[in-house]
Amino acid sequence: MIKAILIFNNHGKPRLSKFYEHYSEDTEQQIIRETFHLVSKRDENVCNFLEGGMLIGGSDNKLIYRHYATLYFVFCVDSSESELGILDLIQVFVETLDKCFENVCELDLIFHVDKVHNILAEMVMGGMVLETNMNEIITQVDAQNKMEKSEAGIAGAPARAVSAVKNMNLPEMPRNINIGDISIKVPNLPSFK
Repeated sequence: MIKAILIFNNHGKPRLSKFYEHYSEDTEQQIIRETFHLVSKRDENVCNFLEGGMLIGGSDNKLIYRHYATLYFVFCVDSSESELGILDLIQVFVETLDKCFENVCELDLIFHVDKVHNILAEMVMGGMVLETNMNEIITQVDAQNKMEKSEAGIAGAPARAVSAVKNMNLPEMPRNINIGDISIKVPNLPSFK
């Protein structure tokens, strides 16, 4: 099971942290610092697996990471997870981010944190891997983006209605509105324009 997914830059600044077990906020920050110190001091030519830090569970857990440009992608997992499977999952995650953001960089993770979390949620939920097919992940993320845009359209409807009324070019403001049996007297209102 995946215990946590951490992304931080070369200076140890967290850019994403997702914990699948409950820890206090202070403990989470200590885990991030400890993980950064364990991973960042390693040479580039050594393997990408190491024993977990004391805060994340010690020798029962592993840290599996990849270093891309200025970012470390670290998955904290228990002993039941395959190291090579998690390395492949990190690769799929990074490639998916790259496709969604067109050449992803650290700033994308900062300014689009909600979208990054959505992509991650398509891949991992509750510490279990859901999807590793990049095309399927991108399809689901695109569908979610379309739905968000359509909901934004609904939210913008009142503003569009006011704009339409302002542009109606009525010769004068109606004083009475009759709809079937209902008659509505319109009070004196200031001009729309």
